[in-house]
Amino acid sequence: MRETSRRSVLWMGGAAVAAPFVPRFAIAQTDNRPRITIAVQKIVNSNTLDVLREQSNVGERVFFTSLWEALISRDWLGNLMPQPGLATGWKRLDDQTVELQLRRGVKFHNGDEMTAEDVVFTFSRERMFGDTQPKNRATLRTSENIPTSRVTKELPAEIPAVARRAWPDLVRVEAVDRYTVRFHNGSPDVTLEGRLARYGSDIMSRRGWEEAASYLDWARKPITTGPYKVVEFRPDNSLTLEAHDEYWGGTPPLKSIRFVEVPEVASRVAGLLSGQYQFACDIPPDQISEVEKNAAFEVQGGTILNHRLTCFDKNNAQLANPLVRRAFTHAIDRQAIVDSLWAGRTKVPAGLQWDYYGDMFHADWKVPEFNPTLARDLLKQAGYKGDAITYRVLNNYYTNQNATAQILVEMWRSVGINVQMSTVENWSQIMARGPQRAVRDWSNSAPFNDPVSSLVNQHGPNGQQQQIGEWSNAEMNQLCEVLETSTDRALRRRSFRRMLEICEHEDPAYTVLHQNATFTAKAKSIRWKTAPAFAMDFRPGNYA
Repeated sequence: MRETSRRSVLWMGGAAVAAPFVPRFAIAQTDNRPRITIAVQKIVNSNTLDVLREQSNVGERVFFTSLWEALISRDWLGNLMPQPGLATGWKRLDDQTVELQLRRGVKFHNGDEMTAEDVVFTFSRERMFGDTQPKNRATLRTSENIPTSRVTKELPAEIPAVARRAWPDLVRVEAVDRYTVRFHNGSPDVTLEGRLARYGSDIMSRRGWEEAASYLDWARKPITTGPYKVVEFRPDNSLTLEAHDEYWGGTPPLKSIRFVEVPEVASRVAGLLSGQYQFACDIPPDQISEVEKNAAFEVQGGTILNHRLTCFDKNNAQLANPLVRRAFTHAIDRQAIVDSLWAGRTKVPAGLQWDYYGDMFHADWKVPEFNPTLARDLLKQAGYKGDAITYRVLNNYYTNQNATAQILVEMWRSVGINVQMSTVENWSQIMARGPQRAVRDWSNSAPFNDPVSSLVNQHGPNGQQQQIGEWSNAEMNQLCEVLETSTDRALRRRSFRRMLEICEHEDPAYTVLHQNATFTAKAKSIRWKTAPAFAMDFRPGNYA
């Protein structure tokens, strides 16, 4: 057995900090903790609280760090790098195996202690993978099958798809003892620690699953370990959480948190200023000064590990020629969007990557230049005749989405691309196949510090763009395999650059618009710090 070398692991654990002990009877006698209401644009898209089914920006806000927790956590109020979570430490046994020591005394919302059995079940076929197989299927032997529970529930189809996107070659999770687990991969993978910390690898109660009458019953009231537990979930309306006073990290500072859907920005701001809400999320930059005109209020936030994109369906008749897609990318004045709609509070990034990637980051990489003359020339070379191309968007799901879409349409039309904007109601309509599917809005995040977490997970063979049949490229897919299985850092870095060349310049799958930013308004009297993420942290120590 050997400890992980720096070469073959991205993230290492650290020492855990003991949480302060507060007797529960004392809480009951003096429980004057506040109850707060938070106005959000949207609570979840899937009408469930399942971390695998709800892989969204809005889900991140309500899930982390209130409800769901992973074995390896992130420094949510700092640089988002790894730190102990439900595991106190971990080590590499080899390039395919990670062993973790579980935190003792962690209580689920139903009062049960979390053990290795719950971790194993969280990554089981019944809960996560369904009938899907790891890529290296030959490595999976009958004796190594992850056990299933006594009660079978039918999984929605997108859950195994998301699970294999996150864990393409996981073949076994082993309970070594009550507080030790090992993750066995079918191939070398330097990102295993990152995968353990990513959105979707969060731990649930096995008994909570087995006692739920159906998948939907469980998914609307999952039994997890977070500092708050579900009291009431009214889809498309509100979500109420209350304190989990047996939380391993100390006594939650709030008695309850209520998220309410308020789609209109003006209504969120008015409700905040009147005292109806204690927090208002998704504040556009041009509204920040309006909020702060009242000296009792302030707006916190900034850029996050998320980029706004425009995606292309290369199977669309007008977009099959990559020259047309390239023309789209060169017609966009990204800096003008940042300056006019974001007041300079965000930036045009170096493509689909973040400096958080460390030595995998290509600082000299650039998005396609704004060059209308080149865009017109590419359209001429492609023989584009001005046929209509549909651009699907949601109604301000993203901050400034409508305004951005309108600007993009005009930029594309100015070079001769006939774009027709179509505003639809939900993501199913955005993704729906058909001759009208052509260009759409999206965003991509980086759940851990490697391009596997973004470019591979979103645009590779298991990524959503390829799964819905929008785009594929044989060389890109081969390079995804290199990124996921090679332990040679130099080779991985070269492969990543080539992937950027393919996806952003040669055969565009998407084009990055700008780095995303999120802004939250609140009363100055509330001592609370925003995270550099969509997640809102109300754990002990971050509310007074």
